[in-house]
Parts: sequence; C-alpha cells; structure tokens
Amino acid sequence: MDAPMPLPILNTFAGNPLDRAGELRSTDGWLEEQAANPEALAMVLWQGRPLIQDHADGPRLAWLSLAHATDLERDLDRRIFLGLWKDAPVFAVELDGAVDPASGPAQGLGAFTELREAAAVLSGSDAAMAGGAKSLFDWRRRHGFCANCGHRTETTCGGWKRVCPSCSAEHFPRVDPVTIMLPVFQDRCLLGRQAAWPAGRMSALAGFLEPGETIEEACAREIMEESGLTVTAVRYHSSQPWPFPSQLMIGLIARVSDANAAPDQTELEEVRWFTREDASAVLAGAHEIKAPPKTAIARTLIQAWVDGFDVEGSPASPNP
Repeated sequence: MDAPMPLPILNTFAGNPLDRAGELRSTDGWLEEQAANPEALAMVLWQGRPLIQDHADGPRLAWLSLAHATDLERDLDRRIFLGLWKDAPVFAVELDGAVDPASGPAQGLGAFTELREAAAVLSGSDAAMAGGAKSLFDWRRRHGFCANCGHRTETTCGGWKRVCPSCSAEHFPRVDPVTIMLPVFQDRCLLGRQAAWPAGRMSALAGFLEPGETIEEACAREIMEESGLTVTAVRYHSSQPWPFPSQLMIGLIARVSDANAAPDQTELEEVRWFTREDASAVLAGAHEIKAPPKTAIARTLIQAWVDGFDVEGSPASPNP
C-alpha cells in the first residue's frame, strides 16, 4: 500500500503542531493535572495581540511557565488549554486591562504585537498557535451569555465549551465559512477592490456562505453579486483559518462564462482582468496594483493560477 500523502500547509495560520487532546480535555480532573504540571507552558496575549520576543534567528512567540503567566493574570476564565507539545501541556493566557502590560507587569518579556503584523514575521507554527488562541478568546468574549435563555455561561473543557447553568445549553466555538475565489476566463483572472483597502490594492473576491448553500453555490452567488459574472465550473485549492475573528477561508478557482465584469459598487468599487504576466508582476511588486499580503490566501490563489493551477485539474500553459 502506498504511504499516505502528508497534509499540505499552504497558508498562514494553518499547521498548528499541538495535539489538541480533544478526547482528554473533558475528562474530570485531567485539565487540573495538566495545569499542575511544572512543565506547563503558556502563550500570553493582550487585546488579541500575542507577546513576541526578538531572537537572533527572528521573532518568536514568548513562552512563559504557566505559573508565571498565572501570576500575571489570576482570573482562570482568561486561561485556555491549547493542547500538548509532546508531553508538555500548553495554555494561553489573556491579560486584562486597558494599559499595555509590557509597560507594567510584563515589562522586559517582549512586545504585544497585532496579529496580522506578527503573522508576517513569525514561523508558521507560531502563527497557527497564536491564531487559534486569539479565535478562542474572541469567541469567549462574544458568547458570555446563553443564546437560548440569556443567562451568563461558564467556561468548561479548558475554554473549548461554555455551559449555561440555567438551562444546561452547551455552546461551542463557532467558525464562519467564507468562500474566497479567483474568477478566471480564458487566459485572465479577475481581481476586485474594496474602497476601504490601501490605495492600489486588489484581491480575490470573497463572501460568507449562507444557510442552505453549498460551497459551489456560495461561490457562484458571490461572484454574480459582486461582478455580474456567471460561474460555470469551480475547483477547490486550499483553505485557511483566519482569526479575525474566526473564519475558515475556502480557496477556489472559478471559471466564468464571459469577461463582462462590472463591480457592484457596494462590496467592490473596481474590478480588473489580469493576464498571467500581469498577475505575476503584481505578485512581484512590479505593477501599479498591489498584491494581497503574503499572509492572505488570496495571494496563494493568485500565485497558484500564475503557476498553472487550472479549473479542469490539469496544468494550464502560461502565455508565451
């Protein structure tokens, strides 16, 4: 039997190396044992920003002992179990307060860095762990009350579940699926621009799935709504966890029926077709249009199409 192919890690925030121990974290007493382990480590965040340290080989997440992190923030509801690194338990602790703790109790430990900025310089595994922690803390903040009866909920399972003590409803972290797609027609791809983006930036089209839709249907609807184009075929490329606050970006290449694109002027203010040569120049920074950041799956999709990723599943020949 052939060996299984390894899972590809193509996008920033993918590739979390931790064993989430999902079958263990709900076991009575197990999390308490992990927290008491002298080898327990903690990532520290403040306002969704991970604590980053500079090292000779580049920035890294700052890892503290769990005991040290707990000294900085004693509210156990602000602690989440992330998983196991080999046999060592790994937690995340979010510090409270309006004042940057790096100028107070966390002084000298590093700098709290906005995650988009941090992800551009951290290793893939560090970015993935930080992104997962940020999403869980964001979910905790948004779901402090039961959607069923309105009572305040309580944290269980190391932060992976909230339970209502009034009606016993259980609440789990939510992930919002988003289709993000590169429309293509013949030898060109379509990029769009939102008015709020930095000057000159264009990117792939995207939109949330709606109830009762398949991924393909959502892709077709969003492309029609935003550019007026009809989708005739869709091919999946890759996905990306996007912790702003907690989305799953489903990356697609979509063939459309014609080139008569027009922006809807609501989501997009401009759309433009690019040849592979033009798109390659955009990615290289040699074009008036600015590419999506390297941390975004949109850039991965553009690069894949430039490299010959085809809707039909076979390499497409770039223009001579």
